[in-house]
Amino acid sequence: MTPGLVFLIMFSTLLILIILRVPVAYALAFAVVPILLMTPAVTPVMLLQRMMNQYGSFILLAIPFFILAANLMNHAGITNQLMRLARSLVGFLPGGLGHINVAVSMIFAGISGSSNADAAGIGGVLIPAMVKEGYDKNFTVAVTACSAVMGVIIPPSIIMVVWGGVMNVSVGGLFLAGLIPGALIGLLQMVLVYVYAVKRNFPREASFSIKEVFVSLRRSLLAIMSPVIIVGGIVFGIVTPTEASLVAVVYSMIIGMLIYRTVNVKSFVKILADSVRLASVVLFAVGTAAIYAWVLSYYRIPGFLVSTVGGLTSSPGVMLLLIVGIFLIVGMFLDAVPAIIIFAPLLRPLAASVGIHPLHFAVVGCMALSYGLITPPYGLCLLISSEIAGINCMTPLKEVASFLGVMMIILLLIIFIPDVTLYIPRALMPSAFL
Repeated sequence: MTPGLVFLIMFSTLLILIILRVPVAYALAFAVVPILLMTPAVTPVMLLQRMMNQYGSFILLAIPFFILAANLMNHAGITNQLMRLARSLVGFLPGGLGHINVAVSMIFAGISGSSNADAAGIGGVLIPAMVKEGYDKNFTVAVTACSAVMGVIIPPSIIMVVWGGVMNVSVGGLFLAGLIPGALIGLLQMVLVYVYAVKRNFPREASFSIKEVFVSLRRSLLAIMSPVIIVGGIVFGIVTPTEASLVAVVYSMIIGMLIYRTVNVKSFVKILADSVRLASVVLFAVGTAAIYAWVLSYYRIPGFLVSTVGGLTSSPGVMLLLIVGIFLIVGMFLDAVPAIIIFAPLLRPLAASVGIHPLHFAVVGCMALSYGLITPPYGLCLLISSEIAGINCMTPLKEVASFLGVMMIILLLIIFIPDVTLYIPRALMPSAFL
């Protein structure tokens, strides 16, 4: 079979299975079945071996540990401390709770590395509070879901760990490259919140007080130190990403069990069980995605794409626009983790053919895929936020589109100005550019 035919069969089968609501992890495995039937040279044993080889990746151990650390931080009650800090910093602005929502998401993103944990943890507290204060439910869901996306852009980020492991790219470099784009997205979202607040007369949350800023900063300092320890340890070569994830777990346990005393042995067992359950779902999808990606590689699909698409342009910006278009569509149907394993290796030759730096390609890819967390039919952050607010996830799409618009401005900015992502890693990790 030709590479084009194989790609068409596998992607069409995957798309049909997802439309039929087959879980993504199973859909990825079943999409390979037609190729197995038509190609005797590819056997189930070969695919299972590939799956086990993927699980043997040391860096993937970071996924369950980061998930556990995020859940421990969530249950430790640090969300309330971060909310108090955010309230003291931005609560005086019109639409104070909206600004607090974005600010807390930015801080929590540097702790959890997970947008889903962000949407569930912060949304569970702020969505009822905002509705009670008279905020429109559609706006409340939109700001919560869209600000949660920063969880996969601001370091530490679980999907950046996956990208680094799959693509052999420096995770520390990825973390540094995500700092400026994540901060810019947060700032632009706050500008949009301000516009909505003035237009709809949303209330201020609190008056500004220097004393309250210092008091809330002191109380939340332990939580804020978490990303500094994790990212700093990786960037300066003290720990590997996997070791850093374990450090995050130990640090979270100390905060929750010994300092805040909000996590006991009984609740820790429940947190551990919930984390194992979520990690198993993610890692099973990683394994089946590895099978899918291996079959695509076996049929030389990357070379086929380079020969087919590579001749269309020699411009890095235009090529990244094409790649972003693919990732945006894929992100509507697939979670970011399997999407990275399948499509990042396929599209890497296209990026390399026009001289795009691997870190630049990685951040653009992660940002594009993160939009799938708020775009139906997948849109997990949107689904979580809508469920908390008690509305249909399709209702707030107008407000969501506004936030997606400002996020797209940042994506276009980093596409055409690579130094927005590369300046910090080039300054602090020059080895990544050798």
